[in-house]
Amino acid sequence: MKTKKIAYLGLLVALAFIFSYIETLIPINIGVPGAKLGLANLVIIVALYTIGERNAFLLSMVRIVLVGFTFANLASMLYSLAGGILSFLAMCIAKRSGKLSTTGVSVVGGVFHNVGQILMAIWVVKTASLVYYLPVLIIAGLASGVAIGILGAMVIKRVKKVVNWD
Repeated sequence: MKTKKIAYLGLLVALAFIFSYIETLIPINIGVPGAKLGLANLVIIVALYTIGERNAFLLSMVRIVLVGFTFANLASMLYSLAGGILSFLAMCIAKRSGKLSTTGVSVVGGVFHNVGQILMAIWVVKTASLVYYLPVLIIAGLASGVAIGILGAMVIKRVKKVVNWD
């Protein structure tokens, strides 16, 4: 049982890393820095529903650090950590409430990821005027959260049919 979970977690780390790399190849310019598709969040949402909060958090942090050292820099990693941690906490609260679907939980994650990044940027740059980017980033988080949530629900359904942890 434990060996299957470790192998599954390793597979998810690899997928999240690959999706993060693919995302670096897709240019998105909506006039606001930091807007992304959030492809790696598909893997995080699937992990949250299939292997639990603790392992999903571990996966998220490992992915952020690996991607930060491989494709970005320390500053980018700092923003990603802020967004990732706040997003993950918000998704866990949303999931535990039992009132939101997988898509709803994903939307919460997408929005709070952007909120976390903006809060970190405000703290680093020491100017609250960056909050003006937030409306556009919230819309981007909503859109990507819906897309990732729909895909995530489909993947979760299939994974739960195939994987038996017993």
